Amino acid sequence: MATVVRGLREALVLFLIAVLVIAAAVGIWVAVGGGDFTHRLGVAFMIVGAVIGMTGDLTLSRIGMLPARSAFGLAPEREDGGAALVLTGVGIFLFVSVPLIVVGALLIT
Repeated sequence: MATVVRGLREALVLFLIAVLVIAAAVGIWVAVGGGDFTHRLGVAFMIVGAVIGMTGDLTLSRIGMLPARSAFGLAPEREDGGAALVLTGVGIFLFVSVPLIVVGALLIT
């Protein structure tokens, strides 16, 4: 049960950090270029949610390293979040990316 709570807490922190960074970036975007804040915020939420969903678990970086590792005779990397991280790529997708995309869709409509 403690691992579940730590994972949900980690997802909440990642979500809140993403929200703050997105809001600041969209605020600068609107200040420089003008336009509707809410619509641009929704678009930014969806884009960041998609990017985090695709890259949240370091799959892309591991794929890029496969030729180099095989050239040196090393085994493929195993997914290991380390001692401090609880969420895997699936958890990041489900608890961070999907809520960002849903909030973005709600802001656009």
